Amino acid sequence: MKKLLTAAFLLSFIIFKASAQNNEAATTTANYTALQQKFVNLKFGMFIHFNIPTYMDADWPDPEAPASAFNPKKLNADQWAKAAKSANMTYGCLTTKHHSGFCIWDTKTTDYNVMNSPLKRDVVKEYVDAFRKNDLKVMLYYSILDTHHKLRPHNITQKHFEMVKAQLTELLTKYGKIEAIIIDGWDAPWSRISYDDINFEDVYHLIKSIQPNCVLMDLNGAKYPAEGLFYSDIKTYEMGAGQRISKENNIMPSLACLPLQQNWFWKTSFPTIPVKDAAKMVAELTTLNKADCNFILNVAPNRDGLFDDNALVALKEIGKLWKSDGPAPKLAATGAPIISSNIAKNKPSNSSWSDDSEIMDFANDDDFTTSWTSSKTVEKPWYEIDFGYDTEFNTIALTERKPNITAYHLEYLQNGVWKPILNGNTTSRVKIHRFNRVWGTKIRVSIDKAEGQVSIAEFGVYNERR
Repeated sequence: MKKLLTAAFLLSFIIFKASAQNNEAATTTANYTALQQKFVNLKFGMFIHFNIPTYMDADWPDPEAPASAFNPKKLNADQWAKAAKSANMTYGCLTTKHHSGFCIWDTKTTDYNVMNSPLKRDVVKEYVDAFRKNDLKVMLYYSILDTHHKLRPHNITQKHFEMVKAQLTELLTKYGKIEAIIIDGWDAPWSRISYDDINFEDVYHLIKSIQPNCVLMDLNGAKYPAEGLFYSDIKTYEMGAGQRISKENNIMPSLACLPLQQNWFWKTSFPTIPVKDAAKMVAELTTLNKADCNFILNVAPNRDGLFDDNALVALKEIGKLWKSDGPAPKLAATGAPIISSNIAKNKPSNSSWSDDSEIMDFANDDDFTTSWTSSKTVEKPWYEIDFGYDTEFNTIALTERKPNITAYHLEYLQNGVWKPILNGNTTSRVKIHRFNRVWGTKIRVSIDKAEGQVSIAEFGVYNERR
């Protein structure tokens, strides 16, 4: 009997995994543009920063602050939802866990959670129930950086990675359909946790295997070029940190965020300090929507778990001034984002000669603000990466400093022989090419035609799972 049960379990697991893989494949091909369109069509939503920092007068509080500090005695998620409706918002997004690691849902992964606070109620559940009851879509925010559990630079272990996956699995299985998840504290100068420290591709595939139609956004994509999708289904712009979308030239489905109050989390001064002007927020929203950008405005609940009166008044005023005029214009297809590790990063490189000091090492340093620039004296520039041993790859992303390359070809070195990959004529700044997997010790791009001096900001090579 035990063998039969084991066999049945294994068969069920295999069927489940096959179904998840099929769903994921559908998400990243036929449904991909449709998901982006649906997200941009939502136009305007509410960010809700509510967590242990609410009680500390700091966005980054002491990570050893006790769970007992979290005590919203009048918590009312229905007030939040009705306030969002008053502003004609279409969705909400709640901080399930911020950088200090406190979980405001009934998690089995850590004792540092809301069930061990005086509240002893699942805030995530109350939020999703209230927003759905008010016909609003539901999104979640989750931080990779976790100072309480010491998931920070130079301390990351496999146990941390398992915790991240377990927490995301809980959030995506316990609360029904999640339209999107915003991830923070990853690959940012202030978090210093790379996409390799906590493997982005693993997390991406996990999320898509559970909820294929959940849009994933990483809130720290500012270092990547605006013309390409890297480590996010949607381009993100944190306006409070100085990140600005090009309202005239944006070509990617995007998200921009800003707090209505002075900071993301509630501060004791908030009830007496004016919030941002409603008319200015509506002007910002209208301009962003015209640039294929969804706008999410943060409203911070106070220590009772309620919005302050000045925030409620501003939201009602926004609702009087703005109403959605229908779906956004049809988006151009972007293709799937880059989600794999860049195996060319900091590998030995070589090139035809450079322009003065802008030598080849700058084209694979994981910094899009630096570049290799070819010497004006070179008629046919080329650039190559040397892996030093047979390496498998199936994707190349070539990002120029300024787009002027109009014809080029890619090839790889295998057993001492250069073999062709493809000829390209993509004129956009970011040129992403996917092809059948090959093995080679070197990879080279040769420039056949360019309208000016060639300059490559990053030459990325990836071995995607597909």
